[in-house]
Amino acid sequence: MTSQSNDPTATPPILRGKHRQAPSIFTPDALLREARRQKRIEDGAVPDICVLDPDGDIVRSLRRNKLARRLAAWPCYHTELFVFEQEGLTYGVVGGAVGAAFAVLVAEELFASGCRLLLSITSAGQILPVQDPPYFIVIDRALRDEGTSYHYVAPADYSFADASLIALASTALAECGIAVHVGSTWTTDAPFRETAGAIDAARAGGIMAVEMEAAALYAFATACRKQVLCLAHVTNQMGRVERDFEKGVDDGAAESLRLIARIVERWRATAVP
Repeated sequence: MTSQSNDPTATPPILRGKHRQAPSIFTPDALLREARRQKRIEDGAVPDICVLDPDGDIVRSLRRNKLARRLAAWPCYHTELFVFEQEGLTYGVVGGAVGAAFAVLVAEELFASGCRLLLSITSAGQILPVQDPPYFIVIDRALRDEGTSYHYVAPADYSFADASLIALASTALAECGIAVHVGSTWTTDAPFRETAGAIDAARAGGIMAVEMEAAALYAFATACRKQVLCLAHVTNQMGRVERDFEKGVDDGAAESLRLIARIVERWRATAVP
């Protein structure tokens, strides 16, 4: 094995040799195929609309209230997918996919299994004190302080959401009286390395909150032409005040489901069949 220099001026491995336009040798379809074979699972699709729930609060609430069932046809090695009904529509939801790499792994598998729209609602730490937590942000761009995005799109400071999805979500939520902010977040791979200097730099850049998935999900969506919308549920000030991390009624699950319903209602009215 050739040794590598520790020269701090050298291009780091995360930016070398990515060949982003080349197809991947390892695909989600291959993984799902072999998982079905090993687990003896029949082929089956997931709902058109799926939700990533990194904290698992939505999944726990639905299951506690007996409103969700596990989808036996979901062959992922790492997660369970639950199905629930809301306002006459069927949704899929995956809990516990925390962090950029895990979120994109699951997103790849969901779209390979029939998903058409993926919503991610993740808890986030406050950077700009626009109001007291908890509240929601529709993320229009995310600072790429993680690794996964660099495998999908060329290096840049931010990953961007689909502008039409941002406009759709903003309009839908405003029309039904849900107060949310639209703005940028900082996606980090290292939540316990959020130093004072890093927080100050993010605040100076107008970043509203810090989370762990959006930059990678938006890079994946851009590269693979998929519809992904990320929301941040700002629940905390990173433990710097007492009684932090409060999410509201039912750990914020009911309000999250309300947001999802309104966004999906507008999306279905405008989506191409």
